[in-house]
Amino acid sequence: MFRTLLLLLAGLVLVISIPLFLGGHALWHELLHFPTHLLLVMIGMIFICWFLNAAKLKVLLAGRSGYLNHFEAMGVIMATEFAICATPGGAGGPVTLIALMKQRGMKPAQTTAVFAVDQMIDMLFFFTSMAAMVIYIAIKAVNMHFGWILGMPMLLMATGFILIFLIAKYQTQTIRAVAGLLNLLRLKAHRRYRMIRRLLVFRDSLRETLKMPRHLLLAAFMFGVLHWIVRYSVLYLALYGLGKHLDWGWTFLVQMLSMAAGQLTLLPGGAGGAELSSMAMLSPLVGEHVAAAAILIWRAVTYYFYLIAGAPVFMYLAGSALAQRIFKARKKDEPELIKETDSDS
Repeated sequence: MFRTLLLLLAGLVLVISIPLFLGGHALWHELLHFPTHLLLVMIGMIFICWFLNAAKLKVLLAGRSGYLNHFEAMGVIMATEFAICATPGGAGGPVTLIALMKQRGMKPAQTTAVFAVDQMIDMLFFFTSMAAMVIYIAIKAVNMHFGWILGMPMLLMATGFILIFLIAKYQTQTIRAVAGLLNLLRLKAHRRYRMIRRLLVFRDSLRETLKMPRHLLLAAFMFGVLHWIVRYSVLYLALYGLGKHLDWGWTFLVQMLSMAAGQLTLLPGGAGGAELSSMAMLSPLVGEHVAAAAILIWRAVTYYFYLIAGAPVFMYLAGSALAQRIFKARKKDEPELIKETDSDS
């Protein structure tokens, strides 16, 4: 926990310091003259993103978590996305979702299956978007260097889809291979049995989710598409408010590449990589101080606001469950500490 807080603090410092350092004194002039009403519109767009993601979550859950109204689903999404923004590589997101759904009676393997389908929807969207961006670059005669940059993540995603297809086709062989690996690791029989049982529950839940009526899966995909279109319009509006009118497709490309670069830093929210890569792509077109101001506004809306608005929701929904886990962990450690003190004495 302490290490995570340090990484989050480092990420926050990088998010602020990089645009401030590169933008210079002219950055403050741009920020002071940014329209307040446009900033409020952008914050409203984030609430629309949460609304759309909540709708997608409800479709994928298909009633398995009991009755979940849209307000409650938005709370789950806000808490989960806060954990994604606050932890290295977004690792806290699925853990938080599992904890929240466990409170509603869902098994961790079932929630993991829902999360996996959600990620597959996002992967499919980004794969098709990158293919469209390559066509956009070719038609607009944009620097083809960006086309080559898009090629690598497209290749990785295509490889991921192929692996998913092969695992689904040869699932029995995959489960046997996992069982053999656990045996080689010399885990205790009850632990092997428990892990294989969770894997089987995950497989059945994933199959159940993917066997939903096609119109529901299509609805979940469309909610995901609308979410990313709205969220990736924030940078376009930030530049518009600063008096720079770039093609929406170009700002979409900048955000896609910068967020991919941010994942490589392994810092919360992709701090550092997202700012530097987006600065490198925007500065030649709009100038350093405007690019720095736009990036600062964009990250404030899509990163800081996720932390500020999501933190109280996270503490309200998941805080008690986390506190109970910490208390149980400490309770388990107490007998060991007592034994150590007795042996020392």
